[in-house]
Amino acid sequence: MAPFLVGENPLDIDRLYEHLVQKMSGEGSISGKVISAISGIEIALHDVAGKLLDVPAYQLVGGKYRDEVRVYCDLHTEDEANPQACAAEAERVVDELGYDAIKFDLDVPSGHEKDRANRHLRNPEIDHKVEIVEATTEAVGDKADVAFDCHWSFTAGSAKRLARELEEYDVWWLEDPVPPENHDVQQKVTDSTSTPIAVGENVYRKFGQRTLLEPQAVDIVAPDLPRVGGMRETRKIADIADMYYIPVAMHNVSSPIGTMASAQVAAAIPNSLALEYHSYELGWWEDLVEEDDLIEEGRMEIPEEPGLGLTLDLDVVADHMVEGETLFDEA
Repeated sequence: MAPFLVGENPLDIDRLYEHLVQKMSGEGSISGKVISAISGIEIALHDVAGKLLDVPAYQLVGGKYRDEVRVYCDLHTEDEANPQACAAEAERVVDELGYDAIKFDLDVPSGHEKDRANRHLRNPEIDHKVEIVEATTEAVGDKADVAFDCHWSFTAGSAKRLARELEEYDVWWLEDPVPPENHDVQQKVTDSTSTPIAVGENVYRKFGQRTLLEPQAVDIVAPDLPRVGGMRETRKIADIADMYYIPVAMHNVSSPIGTMASAQVAAAIPNSLALEYHSYELGWWEDLVEEDDLIEEGRMEIPEEPGLGLTLDLDVVADHMVEGETLFDEA
């Protein structure tokens, strides 16, 4: 994509984004890894533009509603199918790390499966998932909100049955219960239950998200900013969601750079619910940048420095690169 950018004005972010989408259409630029690559460039343009104009990136997407963004921590245990192990980790992270919002995987083996490929949940499998939900929500009580991720694993009927069984528990949301492609099915699942349903990380650009939001096929939308199209595209998705009074809980499995880009947008939209953090067990995650204490007590403070407000530590980046890769080419 370099030939389509060199010599251009980096302040023309919208135009350059659309230009790249058009120029990369032959490679499939409306979804997948191509739009994710364009998202990375779009994030970098916000950093450059902010530094040129001497303003934080949030000012480029509408200004600030909040000084800090609520962060929810995606939790894991070595014994992920054990409800009591999940409950213990929930208590530890809430009490010791200060998070008041967490999430667990619910598509874990129960020992009762006959054929996981067909996506059908038998009653003993649903009972096991209910046990995880009951144990974790009771463990933290009203100290934290608890969400559960299904990773697109179940049939529509199984998703409906599971969601109905969870209605009596304090479930923040049930995420991606059915595969992400058919939004008509997704709407029927959402409409079938009072358990809040969150979807969106594998839906690309505002055009894809529109078919979730306009029919209100979700209770919470969860775009992944570094994959969906970048900062301005996510802002546009949030604006569509706000027309239907749907909150935004951004999916995020990124480095500090992608996480801060998401936080800058989360600060600038009225309907931000929380931002995911997926690296609490990765000891060197924060070492990738020179700044410290990016997340404290479950909150991410928005810096006032120009651009994203972060500086990569290139030595640490180089130390953690895949063998055989180089940090930058000669250009």
